[in-house]
Amino acid sequence: MTIVTYHCINAISTVRLKIDTNHGTPIYLQIVEQIKRTVAMGRIKPEEGLPSVRQLALDLTINPNTVARAYLELEHEGVIYKRQGQGTFVAAQGVDASRRERQKAVAGMLERAILEAVESGMTPGEIGELYREALGKHTKETP
Repeated sequence: MTIVTYHCINAISTVRLKIDTNHGTPIYLQIVEQIKRTVAMGRIKPEEGLPSVRQLALDLTINPNTVARAYLELEHEGVIYKRQGQGTFVAAQGVDASRRERQKAVAGMLERAILEAVESGMTPGEIGELYREALGKHTKETP
């Protein structure tokens, strides 16, 4: 398994991507998901520029068509937009779109985990206790 972390830093923005070339997920989808996550978390703000297709491809040592495909997907989803001759930028609605998608994905994972727990015979109290313990491990707040 090869996981390579790339830090693409230029005058426009800082984008940190972790690309796993041996992962079953295509590289362009890894880029899409990581940029959406970064936008949803507020690490890249609305109207902030992203590296050019060429620059990101150079930094990641991948084909520019792969980056172009990722950017096109992000543009179709409303996360980014292009300004002719100026570059690619995070759309104002991109933050909300990314958060909604992340919430939907996490809700699905929680739903599957709860279903698995119920089917294995756990009570709602036991499930709730495990949830609070797990949440407590990963947050500073008390659930």
